[in-house]
Amino acid sequence: MKWDELLTTRRTGQVVSRTKQSRTEFQRDYDRMIFSPAFRRLQNKTQVFPLPGSVCVHNRLTHSLEVASVGRSLGNNISRRLIEANEANEELASEIGSIVATACLAHDLGNPPFGHSGEKAISHYFQFGKGAQIIAENDMTEAQKQDLLNFDGNANTFRLLSHTFRGRREGGLALTFPSVASIIKYPRSSVGVKKFAYFQQDQETFEAIMQALNIPLKEGNTYCRYPLVYLVEAADDICYQLMDLEDACRRGILSYDQTCNLFYGFFDKETDKWFWDNKDNIFAQVTDLHERISYLRSVAIGKLVGCTTEIFWNNRDSILNGNFEGSLLKHLPEVQGKALSTIAKLAVEKIYRHPSVMEVEISGFRIISTLLDKFLEALMYPDRYYSGLLLPFVPEQFRPDENATTYDKAMAAVDIVSGMTDIYALDIYKKIIGEI
Repeated sequence: MKWDELLTTRRTGQVVSRTKQSRTEFQRDYDRMIFSPAFRRLQNKTQVFPLPGSVCVHNRLTHSLEVASVGRSLGNNISRRLIEANEANEELASEIGSIVATACLAHDLGNPPFGHSGEKAISHYFQFGKGAQIIAENDMTEAQKQDLLNFDGNANTFRLLSHTFRGRREGGLALTFPSVASIIKYPRSSVGVKKFAYFQQDQETFEAIMQALNIPLKEGNTYCRYPLVYLVEAADDICYQLMDLEDACRRGILSYDQTCNLFYGFFDKETDKWFWDNKDNIFAQVTDLHERISYLRSVAIGKLVGCTTEIFWNNRDSILNGNFEGSLLKHLPEVQGKALSTIAKLAVEKIYRHPSVMEVEISGFRIISTLLDKFLEALMYPDRYYSGLLLPFVPEQFRPDENATTYDKAMAAVDIVSGMTDIYALDIYKKIIGEI
């Protein structure tokens, strides 16, 4: 892969604008994401802990903004090095920070309501709920079946960014190919895997982007990753690991001392002496415990950004050749790698299995299954009386055509439910079960 080919300004569904703009094409992508309704809806989607609450914890919107901040730093670091090494066109390479930041804003766009359990609830409905019977009784290709049986938020993000929905502009948000490609963590179809890039309705768009960027196809019908995906992935992993830790401390799940010790693990006593000296000075002034935790989180993020930049830069040839294995954070130095691994293990044991989190998952399963069941029934049998009551709640953009297949109708039901916020999904659910 070559940077000059990877940084094209072509857009989904559109040709490059000929109108002279005060912003670059990639800055327009960032602004377009910020002002999009799909992005705004993230403010009412669960990140980990229930919303709302007396303690200010993260939702999908604040998480995405923080990921974009870290991603921009990573992108700018690589941009400067590419320009200094004369390895890429300066005008295009200078936009890498904007491209990565845009993709970071978009990376969770396709996640359903109620956190990560929302993805599992949709898959569960088609595996074990009434959706399983619909799949069994109707003709679908294996790939179409897998789209539903292993619903993936990453593929749904690609869909929201690039799919031409009914009555909407061609090419979805019509972002540049690099911004869209930067969110594709698993560049393959749904057959035989649990994580994938696109639903069958969006295959043509996916293939067009891969070909336009000249991304090679590897064995197993899997494409090489677009290089900037690694930076987006790292920014996301850094933020959710460290911010979930801070949120857990604020909610009293972890003690102040526990949290401090976990952050201390990122810094070596010898090579990071600057941190230990500065930490003592900061703590002498700052007595607020939450503010101390925020400070530790910020310097830990800074440390990881520096390490991740070095890993990407030192492995840029294998990344461009499609030979790099694993995520960037899997290649952290021993001290930082051990610290992050310790946090990840503790998060599973103490945070993600906390009763307040599990309550969201339990409620989310019931709500999403019910909504899918009723909306899919309405789309399958629109002439029934009850369907007539539900169809007004189906946005025009998601209504299938008259000649739509069962798969198309199932995807429309998934579009409806996955696009809901937690609050709206709960509101519609209450109406359906008669709780007015």
